[in-house]
Amino acid sequence: MGLDEVIITKAIVEEFTQAFLKYSEVDVALVGGGPANLVAAKHLAERGIKTALFEKKLSVGGGMWGGGMMFPRIVVQEEARHILDDFGISYREYQEGYYVANSVESVGKLISGATSAGAEFFNLVNAEDVMIRDDDTICGLVINWTPVSIGGFHVDPLTVKAKVIIDGTGHEAAVCNTVQRKIPTAFGGKKIVGEKPLCAESGERLVVKNTLEVYPGLIVSGMAANAFAGSPRMGPVFGGMLLSGEKAAELAISKLKS
Repeated sequence: MGLDEVIITKAIVEEFTQAFLKYSEVDVALVGGGPANLVAAKHLAERGIKTALFEKKLSVGGGMWGGGMMFPRIVVQEEARHILDDFGISYREYQEGYYVANSVESVGKLISGATSAGAEFFNLVNAEDVMIRDDDTICGLVINWTPVSIGGFHVDPLTVKAKVIIDGTGHEAAVCNTVQRKIPTAFGGKKIVGEKPLCAESGERLVVKNTLEVYPGLIVSGMAANAFAGSPRMGPVFGGMLLSGEKAAELAISKLKS
């Protein structure tokens, strides 16, 4: 068949525009496309919850792609093995309770699982602010293209209305830091200092414990949860991240029901 370049252009622009308009109002907006939010996105979308994920980079997957120091392997502990099974990620037991998976396959299947469940992804989109009402309740995100932020261009953003926001932006805890800067009383005077040095044992345990609703309508997940709470980082063991995403989804579902 012959190909018409204009038809190709129209197909891309029209299809994306339809999706963008459809997801300008969502139930849950996830910021950051790391493993925790990928798990959360799948669980939410499977429950029929209108879910959109916004990632400022070109690719989603966070730090999982590179495994440990660019060795494309990750470790997942026994407690989170069921999530590997849920996404169809292959693995082998290295020692009792320690499971090794290919990091590239892991990211690919996390992405596939979330998108196949019905979550919509918007990459190269930066959440530069939150949207509020008169009582400082958070009701959405303020977004712009990442190249606009990188270039420092004076281009006004657009907005997405959301009932719940999940901050899964990793070490920077970007949404929480924005809220702290612009609503100083938001966290009861708590100052976000970032995560402590690496300790796999406590870091993995606490990343799940720290996955909480930290402000009405704002949940933290993954490394952002430990950065918010000032808990240790954990390195290339990802069970806690996956479990954090699972917990974040359940917290969001409970919030929506209430």
